Amino acid sequence: MINVVLIFGGRSGEHEVSLRSAQSIYNGFDKTKYDVTAVCIAKSGKWYGPVDPEDIASFKEENYVNNEVGFLPKPGKTLYNFKDFSAFKDIDIVFPIIHGTNGEDGTLQGLLEYMDMPYTGSGVCGSAVGMDKIIMKDIYKANQIPQVNYVGLDTTRLFSDPDAVEKEILEALTLPLFVKPANLGSSVGITKVKDKASLRDALLFAAKYDRRIVIEEGRNVREIEVSALGNHEVLLSGYGEVIPGSEFYDYESKYIYDTSVTKMADDLSTEQLKTLDFYSKKAYQVLDLAGFTRIDFFIDKDNGEILINEVNTLPGFTSISMYPKLWEEQGMPINELLDHVIRLGFDRYEEKNKLKRDF
Repeated sequence: MINVVLIFGGRSGEHEVSLRSAQSIYNGFDKTKYDVTAVCIAKSGKWYGPVDPEDIASFKEENYVNNEVGFLPKPGKTLYNFKDFSAFKDIDIVFPIIHGTNGEDGTLQGLLEYMDMPYTGSGVCGSAVGMDKIIMKDIYKANQIPQVNYVGLDTTRLFSDPDAVEKEILEALTLPLFVKPANLGSSVGITKVKDKASLRDALLFAAKYDRRIVIEEGRNVREIEVSALGNHEVLLSGYGEVIPGSEFYDYESKYIYDTSVTKMADDLSTEQLKTLDFYSKKAYQVLDLAGFTRIDFFIDKDNGEILINEVNTLPGFTSISMYPKLWEEQGMPINELLDHVIRLGFDRYEEKNKLKRDF
């Protein structure tokens, strides 16, 4: 029996999505192989567990105030009860599924690395650059991976001289624009800007969620996604397409109103599939990704150009999320998918521990 600690929740705008992902993952594990302990990081930042399986998707901190748990700041594969600091749970591997800040951005991964703890997904570097859309796009640019035109912005400049910032953006990019927090996912904080008068409000809205903002040119595009699985050798699912239920695939159309439609992109040509595969694997390599990742593309409807959008190193695992659905379409149910993810986490840990540590 493998002891898995499933860590979810977190202090980000994607907290509720993480609860839903964790519920699907918990339900998907084969309980004859895995002993899964659910641990929620509340919006307060405190860690609680074990969370009852029926409470995962609707976790309330007030119901677990006497169940605070955590790790001690030293190497060791143990979870502790913080009431008396007694050893609470031996751990074989950690499965983080915290979308966004302090879970997907390399910070949690750094803690787990320090404690010499096996975990699933990308490491510190891959998680950090995969989360920060400005750094990600700069790496794409340096590696000749085609993408839409963009501008990265530090919000200190926005607050100190908004007129100059707006002027620079409008000189560099063509309307319409998409304004996004650089370090969030699930379409939180994103605005489509159709005219100059709307730009200031969109920038200030994104600045509520992050100190860095990315502004991208809008294109008339199809939104294509693929699920990737692997460490050095990358296995790709079939390609899916998102048909947004609103002007773009925003948070509400994803998770609240359920108006968007996802389907297999089975009309792609052999040449398009070859190009998508090439850039999927190249992005995986240059960003130093591992474990499991969703990679998002655009296909320009006007000229057919294929453009990479972003990667999601801890993609949604909800019942409607594209990542597990694409694998299911390939004949891989969630229990088998989780087997692969766990094995890849152990493989990466073992590879790291073979490295020489002194000289």
